[in-house]
Amino acid sequence: MNKWLLWILLTALTGNPILAAAIILVGWFALDRFTFRFLPDPVRWVRRRMRASALRRTLQVNPHDRRARFELGDLLISFGRHREAVDVLKPNVEAGDDDVPMLYLVGVALLGAGEFERGELVIGEAMERDPGYRVGALWLERGRYRVQRRDAAGAREDLQKLLSYREGSVEGRVLLARAKEASGDGAGAAAMRSEAWREYRSAPLFIRRAERWWAWRARPSRPVAYAVVAALALFAFGRFVAPVVSRAVAAPAAIAQDEP
Repeated sequence: MNKWLLWILLTALTGNPILAAAIILVGWFALDRFTFRFLPDPVRWVRRRMRASALRRTLQVNPHDRRARFELGDLLISFGRHREAVDVLKPNVEAGDDDVPMLYLVGVALLGAGEFERGELVIGEAMERDPGYRVGALWLERGRYRVQRRDAAGAREDLQKLLSYREGSVEGRVLLARAKEASGDGAGAAAMRSEAWREYRSAPLFIRRAERWWAWRARPSRPVAYAVVAALALFAFGRFVAPVVSRAVAAPAAIAQDEP
């Protein structure tokens, strides 16, 4: 309702309902980019899709380009298309690529595609070669999927290992809290969530932006409070400010109509 009143007000000011709607959308997006960053960056999104399309064309011309397959597989995983990533990366594995970065990508793709046993085997092989790869990324990925599978003991082991590499990881603590809760350790889970929130509050701004969603999972009351404040602000605008501005805009037009 408040957005509807804002649209009516802007339509009265601009005389163009489409322009008013565009102003609202751009305004909300700009506000998001400078504050919470809930919305994805459209420029980055477009660039990544364009890059994926370019890599597909490259593989159509030269299907043996392993570098292109590796990069495309990484992009597909970030898009959530794990099964397709497995198919893209398979020729590289068959050609003998078995370094840690390749094993990491293949393992994550397999886990995301639901092939948990194969995925854990591949991730485990990468751990044996370089347990600290990407500051504990292997432990994080396997721990995340073990939490999803309700493997509380395995998840706790992996996520505790992750925190030995990433001492300030908010995500790792939230996931570890879930693993503790699944194993019946409610007090330990609550303590871990509190610890995650403290780590978030003490982190630099760029890390807080990256970890915000996980911090809010540790302290759900915070986004709820923000939503209540935003709703009250919109209500106050629609209830008190918008009618005054609307009357001020309409008054000159009414006077002009009354003049002979």
